[in-house]
Amino acid sequence: MGKAAKRKKKVSMPSAAKGPVKSAMAVVKSNPFEVKVNRQKFDILGRKTKNDVGLPGVSRSKAIKKRNQTLLKEYKEREKTNVFKDKRFGEYNTKISPEEKMIRRFTLERQQNYGKKNIYNLNEDEELTHYGQSLAEIEKLNDIVDSDSDTEERGTLSAELTAAHFGGGGGLLRKKVSSEQQAEEEEKPKSRKELIEEMIAKSKQEKQERQTRRESALELTEKLDKDWKEIQTLIARKTPKSERKDKEVEKPKPDEYDMIVRELGFEMKAKPSERLKTEEELAKEEQARLQKLEADRLRRMHGIDEEANKKRPSHMSADDLADGFILDKDDRHLLSYKDGKINIENEEEKEEEEGEEDDEGEGEEEDNENEEESQEESASEDEEDGAADSHSDLESDLESEEEAAGNKEEKKHKANENEPENVEKLDPKREAAKSELPYTFTVPESYETFKSLLAGRTIEQQLIILERIQKCNHPSLAVGNKAKLEKLFGFLLEYIGELATLDLPELRTIDKLVLPLYNLCQMFPEAASDSIKFILRDAAHDLGEIIEVKGRATFPGLDTLVYLKIVSLLFPTSDFWHPVVTPAFVYMSQLLTKCRITTLQDVIKGLFVCCLFVEYVSLSRRFAPELINFLLGVLHISLPKSQAQGYTVVHPFTQVGKNLELLLVCDEEDLKSWEKQNVPLSIVTRLKETSRTEINHTRLSCLALCFDLIKKCAALYESLPSFHEIMHPVKILLTQHVPVNEYPEKLQEWYHSALKELENKVKHYTPLICEKKKPVPLKQYTPKIVKVLEFGKKQAGSKKEQERKQLIQRHKRELKGAIREIRKDNQYLARMQLSETMERDSARKRKVKELLGSLATQEGEWKAMKRKKWKN
Repeated sequence: MGKAAKRKKKVSMPSAAKGPVKSAMAVVKSNPFEVKVNRQKFDILGRKTKNDVGLPGVSRSKAIKKRNQTLLKEYKEREKTNVFKDKRFGEYNTKISPEEKMIRRFTLERQQNYGKKNIYNLNEDEELTHYGQSLAEIEKLNDIVDSDSDTEERGTLSAELTAAHFGGGGGLLRKKVSSEQQAEEEEKPKSRKELIEEMIAKSKQEKQERQTRRESALELTEKLDKDWKEIQTLIARKTPKSERKDKEVEKPKPDEYDMIVRELGFEMKAKPSERLKTEEELAKEEQARLQKLEADRLRRMHGIDEEANKKRPSHMSADDLADGFILDKDDRHLLSYKDGKINIENEEEKEEEEGEEDDEGEGEEEDNENEEESQEESASEDEEDGAADSHSDLESDLESEEEAAGNKEEKKHKANENEPENVEKLDPKREAAKSELPYTFTVPESYETFKSLLAGRTIEQQLIILERIQKCNHPSLAVGNKAKLEKLFGFLLEYIGELATLDLPELRTIDKLVLPLYNLCQMFPEAASDSIKFILRDAAHDLGEIIEVKGRATFPGLDTLVYLKIVSLLFPTSDFWHPVVTPAFVYMSQLLTKCRITTLQDVIKGLFVCCLFVEYVSLSRRFAPELINFLLGVLHISLPKSQAQGYTVVHPFTQVGKNLELLLVCDEEDLKSWEKQNVPLSIVTRLKETSRTEINHTRLSCLALCFDLIKKCAALYESLPSFHEIMHPVKILLTQHVPVNEYPEKLQEWYHSALKELENKVKHYTPLICEKKKPVPLKQYTPKIVKVLEFGKKQAGSKKEQERKQLIQRHKRELKGAIREIRKDNQYLARMQLSETMERDSARKRKVKELLGSLATQEGEWKAMKRKKWKN
């Protein structure tokens, strides 16, 4: 009951309202659904409510009425301009006098005309005239052009003549024109057509005059040239040699600029070059070239003469016109006598004889041709003298055959004598062809085949073989060539390792073989990286096993060191991480920290690894602490035991032990006779066979190399903030413990250069300073707790802050209201447009129906009339 009372109370509230709500109460009473009650969740004492009851129907009708008065009116008058506004300057300004208004208007008009409206109209401001009349007025086409006055009808009879002769007496009936009328006609202004005709006539006359002047000028110049040539023959005189010499001497030398200009004039112009061939085309051309060279080599090796196979041209006389050739095969048979009987030679025998004659030589061919000619002549004589029965022709034929047989035997005997001479000539060619390398090779399937292919060859021949294998088996030439060449990379890598493990390592050969190895690596980088990684994995595994078993390891052989050097040549060492270089880097650091230094060979191998370290980090400047520690240890083992105090060394070096003084040289003669030279890596294998002096020289060279590496490390790591702390132990060792005075002068120079490089580096520490700005804290997801003093109201701040919040809230509310009104306006306009289109469509349909109805009635009437006619 209480809720019902409240609802009744809320509904009865609008009765006390005034204004538009009161006028709408009749509608509300008749239709209670027009009232919208805004219920509240809680009733609060003392709060005044404004929007308890809403009247959406009333407000909607008011809005529609307002839009009909404003928006609809603007929509209907959107394309209408029925208001005239005087936009002249100062028209509604009473403070300006009329004279000032006129002056100001005139200046504005001139300013508007000053700026050209069309940028392509160059003559906008100029007014063109013709005989005092504007061309714009002439082009208005005011005059009526009759068909009789067409200018194109040239050569027609005049109007007077046609009227007199063909008009049937029109000339007699026509009124005579008085002299006053003629004067008036002459005084009349000319029409546009007459002016244009006059202009055309004048332009034609000027053109003709120019042509006549040009022709007369040409005639005069030709006449002048002719007269000058006649006079020049009379004036021509040869200058004496003395005057010529003087003139030649007086000629000034050409300027450098003139000479350069003349040279540029004679320079060859650039010609379009052929397109660059693809890699596949180049590989095919190279394969074809090598196959051709191999075929030539095999032919020379077998002693086949290329010139003998070439068919020489038959002899032709000077009188031969070469017009008796027959394209078809000659089927005629030769007629001859043998043993007193007629013999017809077969075509096959003839061809065999011709082949034998071709092989015998050029001389026999000529003899046989002469014999055939003689036989043909004799046959023709027999035909002419067929009546004679004597056998004289047979005798002559027999004699000629016997002579030919004797000549053949003699020539064969000579050819047999010349055969050993030809064999002697071909033997050196055959030997040279046999000793020559083949031009085509197949990729070996196994390492033994590859090794036998290179065995006993010089380094140049080995390089040629590898190059030809790559060219003949390029991946673009066949499908399986890629896998074969990938195997070749592994074979070549294994071959290089085998050369390094010999008693006398062939390092020069290895150096030359790096180039084909690099080419294969560029062609197949994945296969190359897999092969190198496999070798490094095995080496690291062996090193780890030895350390687990013995607790210490030794430096690997020369083959592993050579592989580490090849890695730096084949792959980029400056990358932060690389699948091949990074494992090699880690393996080298293990060598410098885990391998014990017990002999001079270990020192040389360790210094070689240090050189590789410097080479690896030369671009990236990556810090390698193992490198600095090893160099410090090398300096440590070069000191006597008495001075090895006051500093610390790290593993693999020890402070005390039997392996100190490995690089200590006490012989003064060896110190004096030492000269700086590079330490070859091959000395590791033959160090036991060398003399005491050479060993001491090697020790000094190792010490010089250590000084050089310290200098390079100082240049590499000078930018590090902790540079002085890193190099401090090395610096103490150099300044306080190394006996410099005992070393040779050249070694002292290396020492001083390294020490100078360390001392010249200035300390550049940056002190710690607090930041000027407070660091921005990281965003956290903890909730922001706002204290609420009163329910529904936020915490109160300052007066300015409250005003600012109120303005923001008001702006939001107004913005939402404006958006809502704009949306409703657009909907209203859309409804108006839809109603207009529907009205137009309905009117059109109505008219179409009317037209169709009228047409139907007409059709019916016509058919009814037609039926009546048929009945009648």
